[in-house]
Amino acid sequence: MVSRRPRIRSRRPGGTLVTVFLAALAVLVGCSSTISGTGVVAGSQTTSTGGTTTAPRGSTSTGSSAPATSISASPAGPVPAGLESYYSQQLSWGPCASYAASADQKNVYRSASLQCARLTVPVSYEDAAAGSSVPTATVGVLRKVATDQAGRIGSAVFDPGGPGVSGMDTVAYFYAPSDSKTDAQKVTDATLAELNQSFDLVGFDPRGVGASQPSVSCQTDAEWDTFRATAWRTRTQAEVDAANAALKTIAGQCAARTGADDGIDGTTFLANIGTRDVAKDLDVLRASLGDDKLTYVGFSYGTSIGTVYAEQFPQNVRATILDGAVDPNQDQVAVSLGQAKGFQNAFDEFAAWCVKQASCVLGTDPGTATQVYQSLVRPLLDKPLTLSDGRALSFQDANTGTTQALYVNELWPTLATALLKLSQGDGSVLMALADYYYERDSTGHYAPALQAFNAVRCVDAPIVTDLAAVTKLNADYAAAAPFLDSGDPAGALQDICAFWPVPPTMQPHVPNVSGLPQMLVISTTGDPATPYQQGVDLAKDLGAVLLTVEGTRHTAYLGAGISCVDKIANKYLITLELPAEGTTCP
Repeated sequence: MVSRRPRIRSRRPGGTLVTVFLAALAVLVGCSSTISGTGVVAGSQTTSTGGTTTAPRGSTSTGSSAPATSISASPAGPVPAGLESYYSQQLSWGPCASYAASADQKNVYRSASLQCARLTVPVSYEDAAAGSSVPTATVGVLRKVATDQAGRIGSAVFDPGGPGVSGMDTVAYFYAPSDSKTDAQKVTDATLAELNQSFDLVGFDPRGVGASQPSVSCQTDAEWDTFRATAWRTRTQAEVDAANAALKTIAGQCAARTGADDGIDGTTFLANIGTRDVAKDLDVLRASLGDDKLTYVGFSYGTSIGTVYAEQFPQNVRATILDGAVDPNQDQVAVSLGQAKGFQNAFDEFAAWCVKQASCVLGTDPGTATQVYQSLVRPLLDKPLTLSDGRALSFQDANTGTTQALYVNELWPTLATALLKLSQGDGSVLMALADYYYERDSTGHYAPALQAFNAVRCVDAPIVTDLAAVTKLNADYAAAAPFLDSGDPAGALQDICAFWPVPPTMQPHVPNVSGLPQMLVISTTGDPATPYQQGVDLAKDLGAVLLTVEGTRHTAYLGAGISCVDKIANKYLITLELPAEGTTCP
């Protein structure tokens, strides 16, 4: 059995991005109601005192501790000792077109209403604060300025999750051109228009992600294609060893290739890429945006950034929304099994809907839907389905596409069609969903989201490495999510983090924050990726107000078309007025 551990991932306007990865390698999950791709951004910034130099892709940034932007005399808000030069940056805003790499990004980033810039940050905050000369990295930033400058409150900063998903994309896609609008998109547009009156809407690519440089680099496009096409099995010890060896190779490639084009040691960068460091970057960004206090909206993994920021800088928080909350006190086992149950529940709800439709390939009895689904996808273990483009749909990719579609019920009709077509020998729809998960575009290029996902995840928490415990976790996962089970025995197939070249920088813990303003946590009852109880627990630990949303989806604010949620969240961000305890949105 090769287990799949769906993980938290992203959101995009109009929906969320879903991602699931092969068991041991990584699983990111998000949601989306469209199939499209993202990419990395060209350009690298070198450091110079008192000015900005933009260098072409492939240039090096070898490490002055002085930021590569102009210096402001008085940074906004408090400044940690030794980091004054970073906090004093004035961002050099300009057109966003040059930040785009994929066709989708180029279409959206060309909007004249969007502005982009690069924020310079130290690779190691500890060394920079100690006065050492350290390598620097850049963080890509995108904004849509407030439409009512007279009534402007400040900036509202967004992160969609992942880890590994572009926050720049999140804000840019809010304003993507569209020939027609769904009712949900119309609600989102109105919500955004109201919010944008009072705030600059800002999205940032966390260090190592998207337009930020260096970006995490582990595998080439061809290597990704080969990995996906390989039938990773656990029927024998030799098969388990081969899978683990492949993961160990990829981990080594991450250290060797990341930062190589920027003159930065990959191991050093990977040791400083976690949420601990992203939260510090976020505070530098706050100051560079001119805000004394931060207004922040985090979705899915983005809630982890918001929580860690609140722990590090409670005095700098103005307002924070954590939607699709991640509980920092859960370990790998609890997170994995919680998500397994969540996705099985989502599959069961999809099946209950599907069997009522005219052409549901799962039959008429939702109680047998898992078995019918397995009869469709398990044959792919021995014989992947050849597609018109010459590629083949594997068992892993079929499950990946299915899990992505379970992220929001708006994708259920697409999944029903995909499974029907699979039964007819056509795997194209499931492959399109899987490609979106991997962020593989029409040219065969992969965005680095999955690679960054692992890089952050592996340093954010310790992993289970005891082989007996790993085998038990794989077996328990298959039992909790039988629709994803291959039927192979539960072997000691490791997580890629077991081979990671640097140790974790955080541990599971209960947040302990004093002096923090009340925040808003949004949790959905049927959320498969970040189960509802995680939001309940996080709200309690942070002393935040919990907004409960009824439904089966991952995240609810902006994009879901739930006006109840959008109105409450906007009111809080603009006026700081929170809903009453116990408030529920249908």
